[in-house]
Amino acid sequence: MHLSDLKNLKIAIVGAGYGGAAAAKALSLLGADVDVYEQAGRIGEVGAGIGLRPSTMNRFREWGIFDAVAKVSSPSDYFEILTATGERMMKEAWPAAGEQTHTHLIHRGDFIDALLGVLPEGMVHLGHKLETVQDKGDSAVLTFADGRTAEADLVVGGDGIKSVVRRELFTDKAPVFSGEHAYRTVIDVDDAYGMVVDDNLRMYIGRGTKIYLLPLRHRNQVSFDVTALCPDGTWAPQVTKDALLATVEGFDERLVNITRDLDMNTVNIRAVYDIDPVDTWHTDSVVLVGDAAHSMLHHQGQGANSAIEDAGALADALRRADSVKEALALFQATRKPVTDELQRISRQGWTEEEIHEVFPGQKPASAAAPQE
Repeated sequence: MHLSDLKNLKIAIVGAGYGGAAAAKALSLLGADVDVYEQAGRIGEVGAGIGLRPSTMNRFREWGIFDAVAKVSSPSDYFEILTATGERMMKEAWPAAGEQTHTHLIHRGDFIDALLGVLPEGMVHLGHKLETVQDKGDSAVLTFADGRTAEADLVVGGDGIKSVVRRELFTDKAPVFSGEHAYRTVIDVDDAYGMVVDDNLRMYIGRGTKIYLLPLRHRNQVSFDVTALCPDGTWAPQVTKDALLATVEGFDERLVNITRDLDMNTVNIRAVYDIDPVDTWHTDSVVLVGDAAHSMLHHQGQGANSAIEDAGALADALRRADSVKEALALFQATRKPVTDELQRISRQGWTEEEIHEVFPGQKPASAAAPQE
């Protein structure tokens, strides 16, 4: 699109998570008039650490925000997969994009703060819970729970796995339960029983359970993440310390000790969900990005990275195409084959034997998300 057309483009982004915040930065750099509407009254990201791949970091370099992210993250050289008792199964260098760009490990909260911190003041509007989206063809109207409305030439649905935009315009299929629970927290390095010796991610695999240790050197902390098979699909289940300890039985005693020492009030406990691939991500004036378009399981560590890549690809498409309609078609053609494959691979987290042991005669991925 011509520069003058981009500068006259009014864009409304629903959701201030990874995809929404990144899209806001990328699209505002085109000169468009961008507003972000977030349902929360304040921004806060729970959970633990994630890895930002070189392609993601290169997007930040392109947008001029590399340093803002780098100063709250730690570069990493490789990751290891080990048995429950610590025997190495695989050691693999992170793929690099040139000598200067490495994978960076970061806390989710620091990541959101860094993204929002580079947006112009007043761009993000909190306390806007979306109720409906009306697609008018060449524009769309958002209606919020308090009756306020906003109209834009382009609406970007970055509102996550429970996306209202997706439900209203694309599909009403519910999120899909994976048959897993994720238990995530952050602890001091000093409380990790000497298991954190560098800045590299390690994953320990036992029967039905995986434990991730992801160093956050810039915080002097480590992200401790236990993912375990469990038939309870309650969105936010109640789990006792004894139940959590049972999932790590047979692991390296140091990992068991870390689990035993946890303050359960600091542990984020969630049943793990994704969504089936969405056939179409866009109309002529509305498009989905990030988890709203392709929420995936965390086994490949690609959720946040895919959201950032979506933001960059959407900006690229708007720059190259002759119209918003053509840009959205180009965006989907570019990104959907990639994320469909990542969703497929991410679902291959367990062996059939392990799944049948926990879910005898069942297929856990057939369960729909509970209503909140």
